[in-house]
Amino acid sequence: MSSLLDSLHLLTRKENDEWMAELDERKKQELLFHDKYRETSINPAHKYYSVADGVQSYVRDWIMRHASGRVFLDYACGIGQYAHMAARAGAELAIGIDISRISIENARKTAADEGLSNTFFVQTDCENTQLPSDSLDCILCCGMLHHLDLRFAIPELKRILKPGGRVLAMEALNYNPAIKLYRLLTPQLRTEWEKHHILSLREVGYIRSHLTVQDIRYWHLAALLATPFRHTSLFNPVLRVGNAIDSVAMRVWPVQLMAWMFTFEMVKSQHEQA
Repeated sequence: MSSLLDSLHLLTRKENDEWMAELDERKKQELLFHDKYRETSINPAHKYYSVADGVQSYVRDWIMRHASGRVFLDYACGIGQYAHMAARAGAELAIGIDISRISIENARKTAADEGLSNTFFVQTDCENTQLPSDSLDCILCCGMLHHLDLRFAIPELKRILKPGGRVLAMEALNYNPAIKLYRLLTPQLRTEWEKHHILSLREVGYIRSHLTVQDIRYWHLAALLATPFRHTSLFNPVLRVGNAIDSVAMRVWPVQLMAWMFTFEMVKSQHEQA
């Protein structure tokens, strides 16, 4: 733990304009895009998250099961809500890292306001975290792998995980033609890199060459039909029906490939060290 804390303090001292100058153009664009987004917090796509309580509940339960007494990382943490959740769940240390300076500042402020002393937020590159090898028990990566170059991000996740450590990933799925059309019609919501790197099972195949992949689950298709009703009295009844349909449909191949999102765990072998 001491070497991990030393690395985090060192990274904090490096947070400045000089650090940004060392990033390549792709990463600078991600940084600027997400700094701007965190300044406004306006994203029309968030209306769809009103129907996503199923996957959100699954993520929350995963944190409750795995974070207590452990060193937890919210990888590409945004405003750090999952690190805050892990801290409240009794994590020995809940860390958040993100390329966006404003995101890190917001995460720190929330932790300070809530008195969460077992947190640490730092601005760094998720593809080159500069954290010690074999130092983290569990990592959550929510909707962020498609922002990264997996050729660097996956080996880095493996390196910083302790033997036996695990990662939960929650990602959009790149098969449904209607959802792909929506992304095409809303280019302002994404960076150029993000548009072309939504995950499919092909990427999961690549991940399997580095880590064990298990417990793949598919989330939300019919539930999306409730979105237009979110400000009406019909929202909850329509959502219940959609969730009931999804509870069956998301178990059926290939219907499950039409899902909006999927989750999967990545596990590092007990006998493997970086």
